[in-house]
Amino acid sequence: MNSGFRITSSLTRSLRQQCGTSTFRRPLPLGASLVTRYISSSSNTKGTPVPTPKATGKAFESSDKGFLGSKRLPEFNLVDRVVLISGGARGLGLTQAEALLEAGAKVYALDRLEKPSPAFYEAQARAIDNLGTSLHYKQIDVRDEVKLHETVQAIADENGRLDGLIAAAGINEEHTALEYTAADFNKMMEINVTGAFLTAQAAARQMVKLGKGGSIVMIASMSGTIANRGLICPAYNASKSAVLQLGRNLAAEWGPYGIRVNTISPGYIVTAMVEELFTKFPERREDWPKQNMLGRLSKPQEYRGAAIFLLSDASSFMTGADLIMDGGHHSW
Repeated sequence: MNSGFRITSSLTRSLRQQCGTSTFRRPLPLGASLVTRYISSSSNTKGTPVPTPKATGKAFESSDKGFLGSKRLPEFNLVDRVVLISGGARGLGLTQAEALLEAGAKVYALDRLEKPSPAFYEAQARAIDNLGTSLHYKQIDVRDEVKLHETVQAIADENGRLDGLIAAAGINEEHTALEYTAADFNKMMEINVTGAFLTAQAAARQMVKLGKGGSIVMIASMSGTIANRGLICPAYNASKSAVLQLGRNLAAEWGPYGIRVNTISPGYIVTAMVEELFTKFPERREDWPKQNMLGRLSKPQEYRGAAIFLLSDASSFMTGADLIMDGGHHSW
């Protein structure tokens, strides 16, 4: 035991004599808060600890059963919440959609594919059979402003609420800057930047109308902050830099409405498309892991928790921030 907190037997006897009591309460560590000291030293007539005072925020309210009642970490609970996710038909978007379902949310995946991947239907069935919620699919191109706003409004009207959005739709292409055409560059910006903006705008309009606030998460990239060694994609990196700045500005503008906006910057993720890339450039399979501090590449499943955190009350005081998850790649 730390000698700073040890009370000798002679000192204990002396204090008992001075206080006129045969019992002595062990002092709390110096770092304990006033609330902690009060709770630890208070009890009712039955000797049961007094419940913690209510903290601000509904997720933290105490109950007769104790501080958090019968649930653990209720601030991560998304039960009954309605969340949209663009690019949710496959890959990282679908993985995050599954995490939202497991947290209790009703999820609407938006994607330009005519039909989602087979894994989507498996997740859809599990949502109904095992999770008591539902996963829906809406085919839409995030560049289609009119249809996008109509679709999001219809979802909000149907459910009477819209609580969150993950803007994950995006593309990546490798072209040298000397060979990039205006058409290819504009396509990248239209999907990755304008599409992300329009999706966020459509969701925010409904959140403002409903007056309940919400949380918006935009998928950026570590490539929005760094130049990737050996990977020639200037337009993609520029688009992700734009997403980072877009997220900060939307957070500033929509904060008064109770809408939080944050971004996630993933590192290299091993997806089906990346596996195809490794077939074409096998040297990258060995080189890329060496560029971060963990010496490996990430998996889509490793971003599940980040999605829940940013869309839930667990991050209720977080906005205008970028959550970097790149294995320390750009911290060297």
